[in-house]
Amino acid sequence: MSSKILIVDDDWNICEILEFNLKNEGFDVECARSAEEALQKPMNEFSVILLDVMMGGISGYKMAEILREEGNLIPIVFLTAKDSENDLLTGFSAGGDDYISKPFSIKEVIARVKAIIKRANKSQKTDVKSRKLVFDNIIIDPETKEVIIDKRKISFTKTEFEILFLLAENVERTYSRENIIDRVWKETTFVTERTVDVHITRLRKKMGKYSSMIVNRPGYGYKFTI
Repeated sequence: MSSKILIVDDDWNICEILEFNLKNEGFDVECARSAEEALQKPMNEFSVILLDVMMGGISGYKMAEILREEGNLIPIVFLTAKDSENDLLTGFSAGGDDYISKPFSIKEVIARVKAIIKRANKSQKTDVKSRKLVFDNIIIDPETKEVIIDKRKISFTKTEFEILFLLAENVERTYSRENIIDRVWKETTFVTERTVDVHITRLRKKMGKYSSMIVNRPGYGYKFTI
């Protein structure tokens, strides 16, 4: 069964170009011209969302936030002409998994979509480990993919959870950004070290008063300490 991609963009030319090329790669594709239209669709049918940022009505960032608040962890790739560092941070903070700047290469889009789907499928087939990690008031459960902090369930995206589990499972071990990319993103070929920093920033924010447990060792990388 082919993976199904949802394209959300108010530029119909872009939708048609992406749809044509993704279908040629064997994907099933649907398009929506607004976030409002997209949110009416059954999200559980899709493997990835290619989501424009600047649209009339609900923006791409807001749509991503809505999905994440509902607990929907479907991978989201933002497509946008805004490519500053702040835009990148905003996209990841909204719950995005990847970020492609316009104008983009069709080959790059296809490569990233394939990498995200491959990583998601591999994760489903080979679970991390069955045992929970417990640190005082923090519980990290690799089976349910849930994080409980001070008896409250905190929502983490798939990538955030995998980074947190990697670090927490190996207390005091320092992982370089390159190590983290190799372990978490695996076959994805377009991930930069800055992407790791952005996800760590999001992790720390969600961990609240326990954010200091994730330590940056300048020149070396990150570690989890207790």
